[in-house]
Amino acid sequence: MRLSSKVKFSDRKVKEAFLHLNTSNEKNIYNWLIRAFKDIEDNAFCGIQIPKRLIPQEYKKKYNIHNLWKYNLPNAWRLLYSIENQEIIVVSIILEWMDHKTYEKRFKY
Repeated sequence: MRLSSKVKFSDRKVKEAFLHLNTSNEKNIYNWLIRAFKDIEDNAFCGIQIPKRLIPQEYKKKYNIHNLWKYNLPNAWRLLYSIENQEIIVVSIILEWMDHKTYEKRFKY
């Protein structure tokens, strides 16, 4: 299934962290995220769905999400997002990005 969406940030802090990447030494991550956002806007389901039983309780409480998707970035970084339906518009909500070591810790692998 292919479904275009609008990408939004989960909160102001995540958006500010993203914007800061453009002016820091993390320009590669910024460019990877730009590419990921374009892919997600083109197809909200382009990532890999995380099984519901593996969604961290922290995300359920903080963001009130019911689904979680992982988009693999270069160098084993991960972008985590959720898909929500707002009336006729599908919205992909960016939660955070992290390196693989942090990802494994978050999901208790």
